[in-house]
Amino acid sequence: MTPTIQHLAAAVIGYLLGSIPWGLVLSRLAGHGDIRRIGSGNIGATNVLRSGSKGLAALTLLLDMAKGMLAVLIGQRWGEAAALAAAVAAVIGHMFPLWLRFRGGKGVATALGVVTVLVWPVALAAALVWLAVVFLCRYSSLAALAAVVTAAAIAAGVADAGPAVVVAAIAVLVVLRHHANIRRLIAGRESQISFKRG
Repeated sequence: MTPTIQHLAAAVIGYLLGSIPWGLVLSRLAGHGDIRRIGSGNIGATNVLRSGSKGLAALTLLLDMAKGMLAVLIGQRWGEAAALAAAVAAVIGHMFPLWLRFRGGKGVATALGVVTVLVWPVALAAALVWLAVVFLCRYSSLAALAAVVTAAAIAAGVADAGPAVVVAAIAVLVVLRHHANIRRLIAGRESQISFKRG
């Protein structure tokens, strides 16, 4: 395959992997029905947690991360450029999945997965920031925003140019997907998450 075909193939594979709606699939298998009908209506781990199952939420988080990691690992077989294309495509796939009429999640866990493969120290720092903010404030959206901004800032200083640009682009996508959350945070109407049930 030519490099162009390789990059396109990596992007398509990344998108298709990213578009697997694990939160929706697992919730239905567990008998919780359509996760989009509860809480925020999102298909991610935070909304699965609102269904009352910590275990299901944790599994959703891990699988959403895994699909991002797998996309990049497949892309790496064709070189760095293909891996970077797969990384961005996986996050876009989670946000705009073909199977759900392009109405997906916020992309945070999938972004963490791709960054883990691309620049793992950046992913570790972002995860620690997410944990610190969510346990201090109980706002998953605020934690996600803090994490992606941290990731972009650190990547700019420690990563090579290609991965740093991709991490920054993913951060922008995640922030844009949180536009409604940002408005609710400013208005003081954002929902907090609870770890008491499940």
